Amino acid sequence: MKIIGSYSLDHSPSAVFAALNDPAVLLVTIPGCQALEQTGPSTYAMTITAGVASIKGTYNGVVELADQNAPHSFTLKASGSGGPGTVQADVKVTLAQSAEGCALTYEADAVVGGVIGGVGQRVLSGVSKKTASEFFAAVNRHLAGDRSTAAVVMQDEAGVVSIRKEATTQGATSLTSLFAGGAIALVGVLLGWLISR
Repeated sequence: MKIIGSYSLDHSPSAVFAALNDPAVLLVTIPGCQALEQTGPSTYAMTITAGVASIKGTYNGVVELADQNAPHSFTLKASGSGGPGTVQADVKVTLAQSAEGCALTYEADAVVGGVIGGVGQRVLSGVSKKTASEFFAAVNRHLAGDRSTAAVVMQDEAGVVSIRKEATTQGATSLTSLFAGGAIALVGVLLGWLISR
């Protein structure tokens, strides 16, 4: 399945690229993302809670960032699995300067299996685009200073980095249900798109 979309953000491509490569930002802006853990120089493990209609579940995924060309583009390679099914995807993200700030485009090739694969491409595509819009809107708000939800970054003795969400009293707007660095976000969004509410 191919998913193509675009979004306009109110910030420069370099600011957007930096946010999309910051796991702490991604954790609080990716809808349903519960945790991120660095597993290599450019790979992360993540946990996402999502679903389509009555098919809901928790998914464990792995994300790898490739072809970085800051602040213009990058490619994310992701896979995820959970009770309702599996997802494998490659997402190409391009950022360009625009009058508003940053014009972001994405193109994803995805393979969906299991029960979630039976939902239908039209439904999955629609949910994916909606979830992507929620994610980019959350990134835009975060860059504008909204800190309703924070992330706690931890590193163990072996140097493994993990990131967890933490509620904060800062900010008036709630980032409720906002669904991986920078790249992880889009992979999380893609996994969310394909298996999201």
